[in-house]
Order: sequence, then structure tokens, then C-alpha cells
Amino acid sequence: MPKNNYFLSAACAVLFAGNASAAVHPALASGQLGLYPAADFRLASGQCQDCPTPRQALWYFRDEAIAVPRAAGEPPLVWLGSPDRIDDAMLAPDGSRLGEVPLQLAPKIASNRSWFDAHSLAFFRQREVSARGTMNSGVFTARSLWPRDFVLAPSLAAPLKSQDELAGWVQAEHGGARSAYATRTVWQRPGSKVAWAGKPALAVMLNGAQGDDDEAYGGHFAIATGRIGPQGEWSDWLVNNFYNLDSVSEKGIVASMVPMDSYLMDLNSGQQYYRPSYMLVAVLRDARTAAAYQSGIQDVFTHFYKHDFTYKHAAANCAGISIDMLRKLGWQVPQRGPTGRVTAVAAYGYMAASDRSLQSGQKTYDYFTEEQTRLYPAVAFDAIGRDLLALLDGQAGRTLSAYEQQLRDDVEAVVLVRIPQIPSSRAFGSAPVYSIAEYRERVPADRSKWQIVPTPARPFPAALRDGPAPAEDAPMQPLPVLGTLAGLGAAGASALWRLRLWLRRRKLSAAPAARSS
Repeated sequence: MPKNNYFLSAACAVLFAGNASAAVHPALASGQLGLYPAADFRLASGQCQDCPTPRQALWYFRDEAIAVPRAAGEPPLVWLGSPDRIDDAMLAPDGSRLGEVPLQLAPKIASNRSWFDAHSLAFFRQREVSARGTMNSGVFTARSLWPRDFVLAPSLAAPLKSQDELAGWVQAEHGGARSAYATRTVWQRPGSKVAWAGKPALAVMLNGAQGDDDEAYGGHFAIATGRIGPQGEWSDWLVNNFYNLDSVSEKGIVASMVPMDSYLMDLNSGQQYYRPSYMLVAVLRDARTAAAYQSGIQDVFTHFYKHDFTYKHAAANCAGISIDMLRKLGWQVPQRGPTGRVTAVAAYGYMAASDRSLQSGQKTYDYFTEEQTRLYPAVAFDAIGRDLLALLDGQAGRTLSAYEQQLRDDVEAVVLVRIPQIPSSRAFGSAPVYSIAEYRERVPADRSKWQIVPTPARPFPAALRDGPAPAEDAPMQPLPVLGTLAGLGAAGASALWRLRLWLRRRKLSAAPAARSS
């Protein structure tokens, strides 16, 4: 549960002033929450006694502003974080107001390692912004600031020259943390209308590697749904953000359905304050494929909050949970297999012996054997993007499911969006890794020099369980592993020898894989 109560205004440094009028209005007074009108929801907190929301979900947001549905069938909980909004206002040089409203920032979470600074102010001063926050005693306490010029605009299609260019686009300019915001239409249906206002969208979000956490080179992944605004806005899309519920994020992140502006630009938890991001947007003529995903993933969140299953960095992480839903709907995103089963068995034996821990061996084994589109956010993003473009060009090479036929018929354009990191006191991030091999080249050879951010546990109360806790998988036992290696003969011995040399050289004492974060 986040430590700060954002219903209350906190004493922070006053920052901004402006001469544009800025009306403060309730967060749900107008606009959208993803595919749904904001008016279909009401404001509440996790202490709500009459909300149609699972009690387990409410527990994580006891002191937080949330949106709950007025009718069945809509998301049971959206984490707003703030009850009020300001739209279309300028930050003025003297640092005291946003438009006509006195302004201060929400407090920095103590465990957050960096913060908004003069570089951040300079970035936002160049453009109109919108803000989420709390109006109290005549002062607006901002929790997020969104650049109003981050919009989608139709343009002439500039197709990718090859499928490999999608990864190259992500990796260009060192991942693009310092690059300008940019969009590129890579596919457009012949004869489709140029105007995108009001069009539904299904978006694939890839967040890059952090610059100050050697365990976070894997990046992060999410699927978003929404409608394109009158001027190309996408800040009110709904992001389906899966994180580990059983640990406390140092940035205050909690797994949830959350508006895009909060997901990317919350002053503490916003992805853009610690890495660049990349988005693939399918502009749709009909909302049915996006709505099907949103409806399905809402049920997954309910089971997640109830702890019917738990987050696992290899078997059930942000990429795996998200792409599993696409496949369940019928999108047959091609798999890419595991990193290597022979190496995985050798890695298990070596790590279990080196660390004198079967759990350590199991952790390593899981990373090497997990299917890569479920393990790596960057690989999931690449596989989905490639397959969507192949599907639209009639080159999928398979019989299309009903869901895939709807995608083929409904997509009007595919747009790539590069989102830079917001300058702040934090180190700049980079592109996420695509493999274990790439990860091991980035981390220091001496593990004692790794930058690691510890996160305390957040035990789930037994009183909130609807049934027994899910059984944990027992670690593999050494005798079957040795038997497998013996059965592999020279191949197994060679794999173990190569891995042992590499691990000694890298001086690693934990699984050599990049977790998503």
C-alpha cells in the first residue's frame, strides 16, 4: 500500500506560476477512463464500504483515490491517485502557480532514489500541461504532470524496411531516453479516414531499462486500451499494469488498472522518471478487440488481488500475464521458445551447488526454461509488433482465429510512439535487453558493484484469503538433475563446463537473468 495519503495536501516546495487560466475540476467530471466514459465511475477510497469491488483489491488502496464502477461490466477498480484535475495550463517562471492556481508538489516517497528537479521544471515549462492532484485550502498539490503536446497525429505511412527494424527502432539512440517525443505511422489501411479523433485503440507498452538498478535491465510491459482524444490525446487510456503485490515498490507502484498519465508521469511512480518508453498503437475502427482484452484482463486482476495466483519474475511477470490474455482471446502470437533447456539443467546444478541453495538453482533454471515472449518485455513487444504487421499484410502464415480476423478487419493504422525520459535527478535509462546474453554484458562483472534497490515484503493478510494459499512449486531435486546431465552425456558436460567458466568470470551469485520491473 502506498505510504502517502494524497487526499491530504502536504507541505512541499512551491514551484510554478502561470498566466493561463486553469480550472480545477473533479477527476471524473468529464472525459474517459480508457474505453469508458469517466461519468460511469464514482470517486472512492480503499476504505469504501459499499463499493462493488473485491475487498482484497480495496486493501491495497486504503488511503488512495480510486474510481469504482456505477454499473457491472466495467473495471472494478481504477487507481486514480488524485481526486482533482487541471487541464491545459502553463507553468510560469516565478514558480508559484499553475495557471491561476497556487501549486505545490506531492511529497517524495522516502525510498524513491531521485526526484523532480530544475531539469524537470525546464522540460515542463516548454509546453502546456495537465495535472492530477488534490485541491485543498486554495492550493493544488500535483501528483502528476502530463505534457499536452504528447499526442497522436495522422501522418504518411513510413513502413518498417524489415521485421528486424522494430528492435532497431527501440534500441536507436541508446534507447532514446534523451530523444524527442516522436510518432511514426508504420502501416495504414488504404482508403482509411485520416481523422483519428474518437477512434478506439489497443496499445502495447514497453518501458526501457533503468539507469540505476542492475536488476532492472529487463524493462517493463503493459497493454493499454482507450480512445484517441479530439486533438490526438491518449493520456486517459487505461493501462493494465502488473507488478509484484507481495513487495513494496520503492516508488510506490501498486499493480492496477491506472490512467496513462499516472502510469507514465506520476512524480513518484511514473515510468518516465526513470526510463524511456516505447508504444505500438493499433488504431481501430471498432472497439471490440480492445474491449475483449480489457474485459478479460479485469477478471485476471480480480484473481491477482485475491492471490489466486502470485507474481513470479519468470513464470508470471508483466509480459507473461499480459500476453497470456492475448493468446487466450485467440491472438496466436508466435512463441520463441526457451533460452536453452540443456544450459538450464547445467545452470541449476551449478547455482544450487555454488549457493548451497536449491531455490537459487530453481530460480536460474526457471529463467533459462521460460518461453521468451513470456519472460522478456522487449521480446513480447517485438513478437506482438511483428505478428500484427504480418497479419495485416496477409503474411501471418496460419489460419486466423476469430479474434485475429477482427484485428485484421478493424485496424486502420499502426503507430510507433517513442516517449523520452523526463529529466530529473535520476540517471538516464536505456533500451531493455532482449536476452540473457545481452543482460550479462551490461552488468558489472563483480556483483558487489551492482546497484540493487531492496524492496521490503508486503505479506497478504490471511483474513483476506477466500481459500487456502496457492501451493508453491517445490524446488527441483539434485538427483533428477544429475540424471538428466548424465543422460545428455557430452552435451550436458559441455554445457556445465561452459556455464561454470562464465559464472566464475562474472562472479555472479544469483540467477543470470534480467527481471522485469
